[in-house]
Order: sequence, then C-alpha cells, then structure tokens
Amino acid sequence: MSKKNINKALRLMSHPRAAVVVHDLVMVMIACLATGWILHKFAYVGIAPAVPVPAELLLVTVLQGLVLWATGLYKGLWRFASFPDLWNIARAAFFGTLLIFTSLTLIVGSAIQDSLGAVLIYPGLLFLALGLPRMCYRFWKDSHLPARQQFSGGKRVLVLGAGRSGALLERELRHRGGLEVIGFLDDDPRLRGAQVHGIPVLGPISRLPRICHEVRADLAIIAMPSATNQQMQNVVEVCERSDIEFRTLPTLNDLGNRATRIDDLKRVAIDDLLGREPVSLEWDSIREGLSGKRVMITGGGGSIGSELCRLIARLNPVELIVVDNGEYALYRIDHELRSEFQDLVFKSVLGDICDSATVERVVGEYKPDMIFHAAAYKHLPILQTQVREAFRNNVIGTMRLAEAAERHDVGTFVLISTDKAVNPANVMGATKRVAEMYCQSMNARSRTRFITVRFGNVLNSNGSVVPLFKDQIARGGPVTVTHPEISRYFMTISEASQLIMQAAVLGNGGEIYVLDMGEPMKITYLAEQLIRLSGKEPGRDIEIVYTGLRPGEKLFEELFHEQEPYEKTGHEKIFLAHPRQADWHELSTELRTAELAVRRYDTKRLHELLLKLVPELGKSKQVDSEQVVVPLHGNA
Repeated sequence: MSKKNINKALRLMSHPRAAVVVHDLVMVMIACLATGWILHKFAYVGIAPAVPVPAELLLVTVLQGLVLWATGLYKGLWRFASFPDLWNIARAAFFGTLLIFTSLTLIVGSAIQDSLGAVLIYPGLLFLALGLPRMCYRFWKDSHLPARQQFSGGKRVLVLGAGRSGALLERELRHRGGLEVIGFLDDDPRLRGAQVHGIPVLGPISRLPRICHEVRADLAIIAMPSATNQQMQNVVEVCERSDIEFRTLPTLNDLGNRATRIDDLKRVAIDDLLGREPVSLEWDSIREGLSGKRVMITGGGGSIGSELCRLIARLNPVELIVVDNGEYALYRIDHELRSEFQDLVFKSVLGDICDSATVERVVGEYKPDMIFHAAAYKHLPILQTQVREAFRNNVIGTMRLAEAAERHDVGTFVLISTDKAVNPANVMGATKRVAEMYCQSMNARSRTRFITVRFGNVLNSNGSVVPLFKDQIARGGPVTVTHPEISRYFMTISEASQLIMQAAVLGNGGEIYVLDMGEPMKITYLAEQLIRLSGKEPGRDIEIVYTGLRPGEKLFEELFHEQEPYEKTGHEKIFLAHPRQADWHELSTELRTAELAVRRYDTKRLHELLLKLVPELGKSKQVDSEQVVVPLHGNA
C-alpha cells in the first residue's frame, strides 16, 4: 500500500464517526451469526454449505453497511439518539434484509435453507443490536450531566454557525452560565462530525426543525456575522419553521473590531435580512481625510447625522461640532458621545441652520475643516402641503450654510441628498434638487469643495416606513401599504453613513456621488418580513391593506437623471454622476426671490419658483408604471 493510501486510511480511522461505524459493522456480523445459530439450534437447519461462512458473513456485512450509510444513520449522534434514529435503524434492517437475501439467492440459489425464518429473525436482532446501545448511551449521558447543566435552570442553546464567532460565543456562554450550548449546526461539510470545544456539530442548519426537537433545545443563536442577506433570510426561514426562539449576533458592521459578547445578542431585525454584503471601506484614506480635522455635522441628532457622529468620533478628529434644532435629539447624541468618547473634544449647538446669525456664529467661531450637512426635512406627505417650510429648511438653510462655509474657508462641504431629487414628483424631492444645484454652482466659484452624496431610503431612520410598520404590527394591524407594486431602494443607517464618509474623501469638488443601493425592494415584501419577525403570519394574524398612492408619491424611485451620465469610481459601491450645469445668474436671482417669498409666507410664489427651477416637477405623474429605473450595474 502506498504512503498516500496509508495516510488516507489513517484519516478515515481518526474520523469522529469511525468508532460508530465499526461498532455497527460488528453488530451486523453478530446479528448474522446469531441468526444462523438460532436457526440451527431450534429449527435444526444450518447455513448452506455451498458458500463458506466467512464469505457469506463478509457479503452480509458489506451490503448491510451500505444500507446503514444510505439511510443517513451516521448524520446523528448517539448523545442525542431519539425515535427518528430508531426509525432509521428499522428501515435499514428491513431494506438490508431484502438486499442481502436477494443477493445471496442470486449467487448460491438459497442462502439459508429456511430463509423465511432468517428474514424474520435477522432484522429483529439487528434492530436490537444497533438501537439498544444508542438509547442506553443517551440515557447514561442524560443522567450524568454536570451539576451546572442539570440544575442551572438555563436554556438549552443551539448555535447556528460553528466558525470563530460561534466558538467565541460558546466560550462566553460557558463562563457566564444561564445558557447551555448543547450543539452547533453548520453547512460546511468539513465540519461533519467535528466538535467545537468538546460540543458536537450536529448537522447542517436545514436540519434545525428536527434537531431542536430531538435535543429539546430552547433557543437558537445565529452566529454568522458575515452572512449575506440571502443567507440570513434562509436561516431565519428555517428558524421560523422550527418554532423555536432565536437570536442573532450583530453583523460585522455592528461588531467592528470588538470581540463577540453575550451582551450583543439581539432579536433578528429587518436590517439583518435586507442588508447586503458588509461594506469594505478604504479606512486609510478616510482616516487621513478626517483625522486631525475639525468636523461639523448639521442634523447631528438625526438618524444619519448621529451615526456620522459615532463613526467620526472614532477617527480622532481635533474637534466635533454637532448642530441640531431638536433639543431632545441633541441631548441624546451629546450624552452618548460624552459617555463613550471621553477624550473627544466635542461641542453641541442648539440652533436652526435657517437662522443667519446662528450659522454665521457657529461656522465663524469653530471654523470647521469639513461640514457634513445632514439637516433637512424629509417626510414626503407632510412637506407636500408645507412648501414654505420645505423650501426654508432644505434650500434656504443649505444656502446659508454654504455661503458661510465659503466665507470662512471651510475645506469640504458635503450635502447629503436623496434619490427623490431625481425627476422629483414632490415638494421634498424638488427642494433637495434645488439644494444640489446650488452647491454644484457654488463649487465653481469657491475654494471650498462642494460634494453631493445621493442615496435612497434608510432602514429604521426616524419617520421611515419601518417604525410605522412596527407600530401597526404592535397594535394588531392592519399594516398599510400604499400600492402592491410600490418599491424603494433601501440601505442600513450604518452602510449609508460609512459610504458618505468614503465619498467625502474621494471628491475634488462639484461631484454628485450616488451610493449603490442594490436592487429596489417592494414595500409589500418589507411589510411581510416585519410581520414574520414579530412572530405572526401575514394575511392570517396581521392583514396588509393597500391605501392608494399619496400625492407626490411615485411607484419607483430613480438614482440618476437621464442627462446625468454616470461612471464607476475607485470604490465598488459608489458611482459618480456628472451633474447638469445650471445658469448661476438665473439660479441666484430666482433664489433671492424665493427668500423674499419665504419671508412673506407666499406659498403660491414658492410653488411657481419650484416649477421654474425644477421643470421635472411639473412633468412628473403621480402614478407612472412606465418609469425607468436606471440600473447601477453596467456601462455608463
């Protein structure tokens, strides 16, 4: 035998299931010999002399061993032997008997003179020989559990994922107590029969419904922080079929560089199912662009603004200035930053960016190197009837801030915009489009780099559809969706904020960066997933009711205008749209007129100016199923 074959045989012999296979093959031989002895002893018949006993015994052992393997008997563990395993043994004994005696009959004509007696005796003996040791072993293990496991009163846990995160989780659970890991599930075939810290890998995740019943598990923990959204959807679907309580570790984005902690366990959230591949950032360039800089964030108490504060605080800025006109929102982010980043030089400013005095004082006093302008009104249905406030905040506020940035030599001004600024069909989108136009025009006549970042809806952001659906589900329904076919682009708060920072250090000024939003998602699908995550079934426990499109609402959103050719950048998730040029004289004239209309509360005049500045607003149709969604994957 060659050295390669010897090594292969040694590896097979060292497999955790090798002892089980050897045991079963020995039991097959014993059952075969015992059958012959019983027949000879009580029926005075023996094995036919035409075939030597060793040859017959070898044939029986090989054939029966193949049947045992084919029935999946070796996918289970003795430690968790149960009735399904006994059923597998019974099937294997029955089909093995048919195969053995059919084969022996074909070879020698008659294997045993009284074959009927052998057919009845052999499978019964084999069933006892294979099943009884398994059940006895499980009984013995259950009666000799460690005292902590028997009397802790904790939950029996299955960990889904036997990788590094799963191993770290098991170790911490073992030290903490209260939760007892009894097994791992993992789809990696190389882990079949393996152990993690002495705890067995029981099989693939798809077998969770059966395994959790067999081992009497109380809780499943998904330890797969690098899973894609499709993988998470599949795992959650298996957990829901299993009717078992389940939790998950945070994603890689949430964990960052922290070790897995039991405190990180959380319920599976919609972000886990609808997020995409973890964002890969060029941290060196981001750190170089932000470290040692004085950074100002407007709207710092909002969803995107507060996440930008957290991320930038980790990059060692010289100073972080947070501006917000909401007292409670500002208090929350102020308290969080002061608690978690005690060395951070931090200023919180309660003020309105539409107030010239506030903007001039803040920008002039702190002289930031970079401004992230996240302050904006964004709730589409409300702004549709509040054109004066929408224009005042989204346009005039941006103008005030941009002009102050130019006067005080701010290095970079990042406008956070929206996909609703493309072919806008509503007041909110139109005002954001005017803000984009103003910043692009300012870039051409300023030393400040003005960069625009455009993206779609952000999951779980303030005022978004997810909190609304959660509230409706908590009240027992119904969940209201405006149209069965309505779809939107979605990002997680973390993903959007990280890509905003990446875009900020990519640009030279004047660019519109568009974040890769993936594929648009139907709102109906989002509602169904949220209902299922709450432990209910759509249509049975919670109804979904369609209310009709609201004024200014489109079925589909777009990320690029047809006159904005786009191209890829150095980052795979960021695209560059070439902006349309606006006439500066005409734009500035109309905006000064709009300022006067805002002071006079002349909403009619503001509507007229919006239609003049953004002609697409007048051409847009409320319902247009033929709108083209420009794909993000392809040639520019």
